[in-house]
Amino acid sequence: MNISINQSNIFSVLNRQFGAFGTSKSTQDKMERQQKAQNQIDFLENQKTNLKNMECDSLEEIAKKLEMFHSYEDQIAEVKKAYNNEQMGHVLDEAMEQGEKIAEAVEKTEPKTPEERKKDMAEEALGLDESKGALTESLEEIEEVISESIEEMEEEILEQSTKELRGENLKAVEEMSADEPQYMPFDMRI
Repeated sequence: MNISINQSNIFSVLNRQFGAFGTSKSTQDKMERQQKAQNQIDFLENQKTNLKNMECDSLEEIAKKLEMFHSYEDQIAEVKKAYNNEQMGHVLDEAMEQGEKIAEAVEKTEPKTPEERKKDMAEEALGLDESKGALTESLEEIEEVISESIEEMEEEILEQSTKELRGENLKAVEEMSADEPQYMPFDMRI
């Protein structure tokens, strides 16, 4: 009787899905115990198979062979019993772990006393915990609005300055052209 069902397939599937380090410690321990027990059982089954090939010439050799066969059967039963006991301990440990996690979750969902609520509100308002401070969030929003306003003002000032410079340059060009003497053709042949 085999303990595992295609042990190598289970390892390969888990390695593909979770990577070498993705499986939990308890799962890895369970698989190692399972593999160890399976290896011991396979060894003992091979020993039993070897007994079938052993030739006996006397009653004493047959009795010895039968005794060895029963010994291997007993050892296999002991390995399976030890594995089952380890598994029960493992399941118990996992159940206790799960129970602790559930207890922690229940504690988090319990209603808070008025003093605890006031303390939480004060911490949130003061922003002592930066990840959940209302003031911190408000300040960040204000900073964003101010920086956007400054950028818009800079753009407007730049546009106005550009328009004024263009206007001044245009006036200067017009004045320069007005001050220049007009070209008059001059005929030297007279």
